[in-house]
Amino acid sequence: MFHVIRQKDLPPSPNRTIEFQGEAHGAGISFLLVDNEPGQGPGLHLHPYAETWVVRAGRALVTADEVEIEAGPGDVVVVEPNTPHCFRNLGPERLEIVCIHAAGRMITEWLNDSPTT
Repeated sequence: MFHVIRQKDLPPSPNRTIEFQGEAHGAGISFLLVDNEPGQGPGLHLHPYAETWVVRAGRALVTADEVEIEAGPGDVVVVEPNTPHCFRNLGPERLEIVCIHAAGRMITEWLNDSPTT
C-alpha cells in the first residue's frame, strides 16, 4: 500500500510553511517545508523526539540548548529529544529549510509566548 499526497492537499500557512503529519498516512515521520523571510523563524520550543533540519537555501541561525550556530545550504542539524531549540532566517535571501520530526504526529511544547516570530 502507498499514499500520494498532492500539493493542493497541503496548503501553506500564511508564512508559506507546509505541514505534513505522517500518522494519517502510516508514516513514522512528520515534516515542515519552511519558506521564511529574513528575520522569521519559530520561537523557542522542544519536542519529545529528535528533529532534523536540512537547509535547502539561505542561512539560518540555529539555537539549541543555548548554543548558537549558523547553518547554510546542504547543512544538516539534528536536535535531540527534549532540547530547547529555535531558528531564524539571517537573510538577506529567503530561508528554505525542511524540518523532519521523528514522529508520526508533531508534538511541540512552546517555551515562550509565540510559536512564530
